[in-house]
Amino acid sequence: MIVEPVTTRDYEARTDTDRAHPQLKQIKIQEPSEMLLYEELSRARIRELENEFEVQRPWRRARAVRRWSRVARWAADRAERYRDAS
Repeated sequence: MIVEPVTTRDYEARTDTDRAHPQLKQIKIQEPSEMLLYEELSRARIRELENEFEVQRPWRRARAVRRWSRVARWAADRAERYRDAS
C-alpha cells in the first residue's frame, strides 16, 4: 500500500468539482511580535548605555586632564634636568 501526503489544496482540488482550478488562499504573513520585542529591548539597552556614558563624560574628562597634567609636569621636569645638565 502506497500512501501519499495530501495537502489541503490537493484535497480541495479533488473534492470540489465546481471549480476547475482551485484558487490559492491568501495568507497574510505578519512579522512576529517577539522579534519586535527583542529589537525594542536592544534599542532600550543602547539608550541606557548612551545615557550612562553621558553621565560619566565629565568624570572621564577630568581624569584625562589629570593624566595629561602629570605627563606635562613630568616632561617639564625632565626638560629642566637636561637643561641643567648641559
